[in-house]
Amino acid sequence: MITEILNDLRAESQVLDDLVSPLYDWTIPTPAEGWTIANQISHLRWTDRMATLAARDPAAFTEALKQAAPDLVDEGARERVRLSDWRASRAELAEALLAVPSGVKVPWFGPPMSPASMATARLMETWAHGQDVADALQVTREPTHRLKHVAHIAVRAFGYAFLVNGLPVPQAPVRVELTGPQGELWTWGPEDAEDRITGPALDFCLLATQRRHRDELAVTAVGDTANAWLPIAQAFAGPPGAGRGKGQR
Repeated sequence: MITEILNDLRAESQVLDDLVSPLYDWTIPTPAEGWTIANQISHLRWTDRMATLAARDPAAFTEALKQAAPDLVDEGARERVRLSDWRASRAELAEALLAVPSGVKVPWFGPPMSPASMATARLMETWAHGQDVADALQVTREPTHRLKHVAHIAVRAFGYAFLVNGLPVPQAPVRVELTGPQGELWTWGPEDAEDRITGPALDFCLLATQRRHRDELAVTAVGDTANAWLPIAQAFAGPPGAGRGKGQR
């Protein structure tokens, strides 16, 4: 399973690589406030390195978190980076995740994750930050089957989304039905659940990564739990961000 996910991560990374490799100017601002294209790539490279450390030396990763500055993530995004640096970090991370013993979880900023979940999280973040770069360049990316990984991690983070917002986790199950890029149906949750979320997979992923405002997306919720979850759904670890305003891209 992890081999398949890593192959998809490589493919998603290559899409972004192809966007930035021809650029002479990486100082172009992106929709993420204060972040240029260079910051986006630097952040991905920094996160790859942190994930590699967590996979290879969990104790060192935990110690690094204890000594980290409050603006750890932004500090990582400010590091100077070359495309070759990011390419190298991607390869190192794949090797590190493949070497994690079966059944062992990797520590992270949120809950510990299996190597497969870590690879999924890296794919999600690569896709999300790739969206920032695509928006900055006014490029429309073609949706692919890899969106299912992004949607999956958002669905798995259902309880976490409530906890990180200081809210009790609802007990009612939610059925999620998303339409993939080729018209295929992706589903999660009990088929007979009263609470339901439906819509295009792309729209749900844009919402859960806070890359579009909810009012601009064709995602619908039915039921109290689904309606409580949709505004706070997130596919990433850490505190919720402000998200995008209408038309902000």
